[in-house]
Amino acid sequence: MKMAVASWRRCVVMSLRLLFLLPAGLPVRSQGESQSDNKQMDNITIRQGETLFLSCSQGDFVTHTAWLNRSSILYAGEDKWSVDPRVSLVTLNQDEFTIKIEDVDLTDEGQYICAVQTSRRPRTTSVHIIVQVPPKIVNLSKDLVVNEGSNVTLMCLANGKPEPAIVWRIISPSDDSLSSDNEVLEIPFISRYRAGVYECTAANDIAVDTQTVELTVNFPPSISDGRDVGVTLGQRGVLLCEADAVPEADFEWYRDDRRIFNGFDGIEIEDDGPLSKLTFFNVSEADYGNYSCVAINKLGSANTSIVLYGPGAVQDGSSGTSTVFTPTCLLLIVLLHLLLKF
Repeated sequence: MKMAVASWRRCVVMSLRLLFLLPAGLPVRSQGESQSDNKQMDNITIRQGETLFLSCSQGDFVTHTAWLNRSSILYAGEDKWSVDPRVSLVTLNQDEFTIKIEDVDLTDEGQYICAVQTSRRPRTTSVHIIVQVPPKIVNLSKDLVVNEGSNVTLMCLANGKPEPAIVWRIISPSDDSLSSDNEVLEIPFISRYRAGVYECTAANDIAVDTQTVELTVNFPPSISDGRDVGVTLGQRGVLLCEADAVPEADFEWYRDDRRIFNGFDGIEIEDDGPLSKLTFFNVSEADYGNYSCVAINKLGSANTSIVLYGPGAVQDGSSGTSTVFTPTCLLLIVLLHLLLKF
């Protein structure tokens, strides 16, 4: 019995290999010179990870059957020849010969043949399996920190079948004008306004894969013009200084050429992100005057002047300068006005 099984296996291997060597449609004749039946089924398309069922009809007087993947025998009758644990026999009777392949992968793609030996002639049924693979981004630029004016290149590579299409766009802040349908997105002379979150999308007929890159653009401080502040003696006064910078600026306050530190003469300095506050809790005559705010980061600095003035001062806009007129000065102005009338 064992010799008969071994002989059958050798016969199946030789016969099926012979079938592969013959061109499609070439007649194969059995000992009785009868022509074999060769049938080509429609292609089967399946997604990676799904379960594939391969079935062929048997018919009457079947003596031997086999399923092959290219040149490898998967099953010969009830005997499993494949060592792949994903392959199993589902049905084998006079009407049907079905096997199952679980968790289909790209390596399973190709031609499969069901070979049936009847009492009269051999018969083969072949089918081509096409495995579709959802897109997967496999190489993406990491988050970047660059200086303003640099040339930036972002890369996004993806695998999939069919080959996925790549699209780049900036999503935060939203800007439809900055997009690309290439794997590489190039941004020459980047400005601070191009900083944000960039999204790469890889899509094919199966699915979509999306990943993001955060792009940080460093730039030196730019500081808003200071607004002069008028405060009555004994009241609370606050000078504000705001700067836009990446990385965030450090602030320094000066009275004339002398730097002011927190707690100096009852003055409090409080920094909160882009804003710095210089607070006088009890304004005195000596506090009135010109103050300078300096914003500094590793790329540069900027400054502005702010005037703290009292009720006797006349402001000249918000440029940080003021003119104070004393009562004696006011008397001279009045006298000059009267003389000019004569």
